Amino acid sequence: MALELRPNCECCNKDLPPESLAMICSFECTYCADCAETTLAGICPNCGDELVRRPVRPAARLANNPASTLRVLKAEGCPPSRAA
Repeated sequence: MALELRPNCECCNKDLPPESLAMICSFECTYCADCAETTLAGICPNCGDELVRRPVRPAARLANNPASTLRVLKAEGCPPSRAA
C-alpha cells in the first residue's frame, strides 16, 4: 500500500504537494517542515511518534498512485511539543 501523501500540514494548513518537503509519523500524520521543527520539536502531537521526512513520489508514479486530496486539519491548531 502506498503512502497517502496528504495535501496539507495538519497544523497550519500549508499546501504540501507530493514533491514538497513534508514530515510524517508512522500513522502518516503530516506536517510542514516549519511546524514539525519549531512547534512540534519533531514529535507528532497525535501519537507521540517521531516525525521523519516524507519520501517524494516520482511524478511518473503519481499517475497510477495519486496523492490524497483529503485535507486533515487540527481545528484547534497544534500545541507546542512538551519537548520544546
